Amino acid sequence: MITKSGGEYPYLMEGFGPVLAYLYSWTTVIVLKPSGFAIIALSCAEYASTPFYPGCTPPQVITKCLAAACILIITVVNCLSVKLAFRVQNFFTAAKLLIIFVIVVSGIVLLAQGNTQNFEDSFTGASTSFGAIGLAFYNGLWAYDGWNQLNFITEELKNPYRNLPLAIIIGIPLVTVCYILVNIAYFSVMTPVELLQSPAVAVTFGDRVLYPLSWVVPLFVVFSTFGAANGSCFTAGRLTYAAGREGHVVRILSYISVKHLTPAPALMFNGILSIIYIIPGDINTLINFFSFAKWFFYGLTCAALIVMRFTRKELHRPVKIPIIIPIVVVIVSCYLVLAPIIDKPEIEYLYCTVFIVGGLLLYVPFIHFKFNWTRHIMRPLTMHLQLLLEVVPPEKIK
Repeated sequence: MITKSGGEYPYLMEGFGPVLAYLYSWTTVIVLKPSGFAIIALSCAEYASTPFYPGCTPPQVITKCLAAACILIITVVNCLSVKLAFRVQNFFTAAKLLIIFVIVVSGIVLLAQGNTQNFEDSFTGASTSFGAIGLAFYNGLWAYDGWNQLNFITEELKNPYRNLPLAIIIGIPLVTVCYILVNIAYFSVMTPVELLQSPAVAVTFGDRVLYPLSWVVPLFVVFSTFGAANGSCFTAGRLTYAAGREGHVVRILSYISVKHLTPAPALMFNGILSIIYIIPGDINTLINFFSFAKWFFYGLTCAALIVMRFTRKELHRPVKIPIIIPIVVVIVSCYLVLAPIIDKPEIEYLYCTVFIVGGLLLYVPFIHFKFNWTRHIMRPLTMHLQLLLEVVPPEKIK
């Protein structure tokens, strides 16, 4: 219905106006996208370093340096060429599917041999509190996150009316089936405690099942996470570009490289923030912080779909779904946002809320009232960055 790039950003803009769209872009550009990039890069680095430290956890300094190198390489690739970024994505997606196939087949063989003891009394000792279930969903749903990534590049898709729904219909069930089967395979050789204690679960699985070819597993998992990080970087640049085009972030972030036709400033900005988030953060803290804000905006986006059923009746709707579906998603989003806070209030949630609302301190003077601050501060900075990066406004690209 809305064929604009930027994921939830244009949907919130059309449904609720510029304020909520700005708060989304503010939160996502500054925190959510770079922190997601950092999380995946840290996962990639853990799997890359674990084989070199058998029997112990790799030093944090090694993991974080590898993660920073991963972010740097991916950012450079995406700045150089859109086609190169797509080729990287295709290669690493193929590698991901290959290792998933190997793990799933190995798991099926083990289950056929009778290794089912870890599935007996599976929920013994599990917590079923109101908030604990919400936190469990945070971590589980984060693993599936990415189902909305194509919506960040809608303007670059050929025939989005056909290809976007088709990709979603094929992609989400495929990912769901693969993920569940891989986890079943893990439980065929590891107990829940062993899974929790393992710094890299696939490496442990490979050591027990595929020896002496166990080195194949961490290698392909590195490929998999590297590809996921590449996809995160690619879409983050498009959101920042779309927000800059609307004037919700500094204009330089919407500029395009003259040589490579990529949103280089937006990609570099996202990469720099991601490296900063690597320095103090650990994966679990980042996931919880990421999921709390993410599902807040997911709920708002589906609420926008409901609102536009009544406020934008004239829009062409190439894909129609029963309104009960977005209503259910809004209810689930409210639960995922509120349940952990009610059950176990923590200061991180307050920080997150203050940060989101704090974006209004910039929106009111500089965007709503259009306070002219560019003449003395941003204009010379933009000029120097244009010369350094060889970028121009998107309307100058023909």
